[in-house]
Amino acid sequence: MEIELKENERIDDLEYKGLRIIQNREWFCFGIDSILLTNFAKDSKRGSKILDLGTGTGIISILISKKVENAKVTAIEIQDEVAEMAQRSVKLNNLEENIQIINEDIKNISEKIGQAKFDVVITNPPYKKKETGIVNENNVKMVSRHEITANLEDFIKVASEQLKERGTFYMINRPERIIDIFEYLRKYKLEPKEIQFIYPSKEKSPNGILVKAVKNGGDFLKVREPLIIYNEDSTYTNEVLKIYGKV
Repeated sequence: MEIELKENERIDDLEYKGLRIIQNREWFCFGIDSILLTNFAKDSKRGSKILDLGTGTGIISILISKKVENAKVTAIEIQDEVAEMAQRSVKLNNLEENIQIINEDIKNISEKIGQAKFDVVITNPPYKKKETGIVNENNVKMVSRHEITANLEDFIKVASEQLKERGTFYMINRPERIIDIFEYLRKYKLEPKEIQFIYPSKEKSPNGILVKAVKNGGDFLKVREPLIIYNEDSTYTNEVLKIYGKV
């Protein structure tokens, strides 16, 4: 399908089942985090109703719609121009029947559509607190990276509101936020069930964490084996190559 591109846009191959995505060179482009998160959530049940909070380019929704058979995905994005670009990516992949993009603040969703609607909520939220990090960026990048329009607690609160009983929450974040993550999960009745630390290489400290929680689940936590991204020669490890379907 031919899709008209706007200034600074390009189409990237996702290297998975022929999927492609539109990205803007001047905005926040997706990285490996979204790939790792959708792989972490790929065992969701067939036909799950999935909510993607803060979808950005739509990368998570597009991938999860193919990793979970017959999934129906609702994706929320606050930024008008980013939501419109994500919608064109959905059309590019002929996924209009599987993915709905809603241009809205996540904090308004429960009022707009009601609560307890979804089997799964997945999110790759902004990692940086509002007052931290370099902020001399364009507005789209700021909203994608910093807690400008919604913070970590907002994402977890909305996830809890939107999940059905025993529904599953998946998130990727930074290890330095782990105390906050666990505090908010328990506050909003999401019981942590699995965590996995992500390491750039064996020699470096973890720079990412994957979290799975269940709404009103039991109090047992499994720590998965560490996920190491690069070998000593800067090539992907076999585990990452498996995620990309290359081994």
